Order: sequence, then structure tokens, then C-alpha cells
Amino acid sequence: VQLVESGGGSVQAGGSLRLSCAYSPWTYLYMGWYRQAPGGEREGVSTLDTTGGVTYYADSVKGRFTISKDNAKNTLYLQMNSLKAEDTALYYCVTTSDFLMLTMTALYWGQGTQVTVS
Repeated sequence: VQLVESGGGSVQAGGSLRLSCAYSPWTYLYMGWYRQAPGGEREGVSTLDTTGGVTYYADSVKGRFTISKDNAKNTLYLQMNSLKAEDTALYYCVTTSDFLMLTMTALYWGQGTQVTVS
């Protein structure tokens, strides 16, 4: 299983970025995004139930971030709008059995892509 993130970068507060995660063709029940700021704890951002399309978001990003998936391209996305300085972190694409991000565990991790908001 391979998860390869891209799309990170530096942006000013209020701006937007779209993260992409190209994954090995397989059926994963839940996919999502975690993040970790320098010196901070790992934080769940969003998950997607790939069978029914149900999504879940952390309160800190609700209304600003949107998770989606393109099955034809085997790619998971995270559209991030109205970015804030506190969104600065290394963002990881994951497959997980923890839809509500309660345990912060994952079955597979990508290498991460850096998002910096100034």
C-alpha cells in the first residue's frame, strides 16, 4: 500500500490549498487526513467513509476544509480554504479503522506534506 501526498506549500492567512493523496488501488474503508504541528500532538483533520461518502471533520476545520475522493484517479483530496496560522502542520494521508479519529491510529501513512500559513 502506498500513499503519496502532494499539494502542500506556503500561503498567506485566508488563502487556499488543495492537498492530494495518490494511493495504491485497493479498497479502504476509511481514508483521511491527520496533521502534526512542530512540537505539537497529532491531530485528526478529516475522514471519509469510502463506501457511503460520509465525512467527518474536526471542529477546528469544519466549514473550511472539504475531503473528497476521485475513484477513477485513485486520489484523495483535502480542499483547505480560509487557512489560518494554526493550520500550519505536516499533513498526512492515512487509511484508518478509526472514523471518528478518537485513537489517532492508522493502518497506513503517507510521508506527509508541509502546509505553512503566515
